[in-house]
Amino acid sequence: MEKDLSGKIALVTGSGKRSGIGYAVARKLAAEGASVIIADLGPNRDTDLAVETGTEDEMAAIAAELRETFGVSTLAVNLDVTRPDSIAAMVDRVRLKFERIDILVNNAGASFGVPNAVHTYDEGAWMKTVDVNLHGVFRVTRAVLPMMMAGGGSIINTASRAGKVPPLFNGAYAVAKAGVIMLTKVMALELSGNGIRVNAICPGQIATDLEKWRFGLEAQFFGSSVEEREREMCKTIPLNRIGKPEEVGDLVAFLASSRSGYITGQAINITGGQLMEL
Repeated sequence: MEKDLSGKIALVTGSGKRSGIGYAVARKLAAEGASVIIADLGPNRDTDLAVETGTEDEMAAIAAELRETFGVSTLAVNLDVTRPDSIAAMVDRVRLKFERIDILVNNAGASFGVPNAVHTYDEGAWMKTVDVNLHGVFRVTRAVLPMMMAGGGSIINTASRAGKVPPLFNGAYAVAKAGVIMLTKVMALELSGNGIRVNAICPGQIATDLEKWRFGLEAQFFGSSVEEREREMCKTIPLNRIGKPEEVGDLVAFLASSRSGYITGQAINITGGQLMEL
C-alpha cells in the first residue's frame, strides 16, 4: 500500500468509537503512514446524546491498535469541542508530543432535541446542536492553527448532505452543517497564503450508529421496521445501498494528501449519487 501520508501528523476529532466515521478516518490515515491523535469526549461523555461517544478506555484501545497495526505514533486525548479549556488542554498535550499538526479532521458532531420542527424545537437543544457542530469546528481550528501555520497542511471538516438539502425535523443540525460548509470556504480563502487547504465532506447515509438511530426514529414515526426504513432510503440512492465508513475514510485521506494538492474550498458529496449538483 502506498503510504502517501508518511511523516504527517493528523488530529481527528470524534474518533473514539469503532462504529463511527471518525474511527474509519483515523484508521485510513494511519494506514497511509500518518501519526494519529484520537480525540473524543472520553470521561466527559454527554448523557443527552442519542448515540454514545467513545469512552476513555476505547480511545486508548484504538490508539494502541493503530500504533501496533500500522507502526505509527498515536495519542488519545479527551476533547469537548464546546469547552475552550478542554481544547486548550488537548492542544498542550499534542504540542508536547508532536509539536505540530499537518492534518486536522473536524469530525466531532451531534444532534440534540430531534425530531422537532422549528416551531417546537427546544431552544437549548437547538443552541447545543449548533455549538457542537459549527462553533466546535471554529474553536478547534483556531486553537490548532498555530501548529499548522509554519508547515501548511490540510483541514477537512465533516459537514453533511443535510447542510445542502434540508431534512425534516432536524433543523438545527442542518443549519449547523450548512454553516460548516461556508466556514470551510472562508477558511480556505483566508488560509491559502499559509499553504493550508480546507475542504468539507458531505456524507449522505453512512452505516454508523447514528444512522441506525435515525432509522429507528423513522420506524417509530412511520410504524414500520428499521429494515424497511433502510430499504426505502436505498430507493432514493442511485447506487442503491448505504455507504461504508471506510469509503468516507478514503475520501478524507485523498483530501489530506498531495494527490488533492490543487483542491481547496470545496464541499464534496459522498452520497452514492443521492445528491447531484451542478
